[in-house]
Formats: sequence, C-alpha cells, structure tokens
Amino acid sequence: MAIQFNHTVVHAVDREKSARFFTDMFALPDPVEFGPFLAVRLANGCTLDFAQSPGEVAPQHYAFLVSEEEFDHVHGRITELGLDHWADPRQQGVNRINHNDGGRGVYFLDPSGHYLEAITVPYGGW
Repeated sequence: MAIQFNHTVVHAVDREKSARFFTDMFALPDPVEFGPFLAVRLANGCTLDFAQSPGEVAPQHYAFLVSEEEFDHVHGRITELGLDHWADPRQQGVNRINHNDGGRGVYFLDPSGHYLEAITVPYGGW
C-alpha cells in the first residue's frame, strides 16, 4: 500500500469555533465529534481533527488546493467577514491575492492564529 496522509490534530483555543470557521470558509459539511476531537473530512478522505488546547496554541501552516469556484467562495467569505488576508506567507500584499504558477492564492488566519492558505494551482504548476 502506498503511504497516504490520513489525519492531523489541529490544536485550537476554541475547537468548536475553529472547526466551524474552517467548514464555513471551505464550504464543507459540519464537523463530526470523534472522542475529544471535532473531525472535518476533506475531499481526499483525510481529516483535520480539531482539539481543545489547554493553553496557548503554536501557530501552524495549513495549505489547501482548491478549485477556481472554491477559491471564489473562500475569498468571498474572507471579504464578507472583513478578514485581513495576504498575497504571501510573510503577510505582505495586504488584502491582496497572488497569481503564482498561473493560479490564485491567498493566506489568512483562523480564530486560533493558524495560517491558512488556499491555492488553485500546486506549487510549481501542473
């Protein structure tokens, strides 16, 4: 069997708020409670398992390949919510998107301070 990514734990200041923010931003089904986690299933079968953190959360980076239509939804929600977003991971190009590799990309923060990225073309192009 080839190695496949299955799941990861996403520590959150408020697991419910973070999981719902994520499902809203990416137009995904509601999270499902699984033990101490709120699991969000992605299209390729892996899950993000949101866990309540007992203290501070160290920010992580999570990048997602999305369709052009999904990107429109994500960017639309960012704009509707008035969230700061950036064209690059150094938080430059404030409230702009990028057009790297012939696609579109955007970086923004979730409620726990994790760096989320949505891109329409993988790094290096197709």
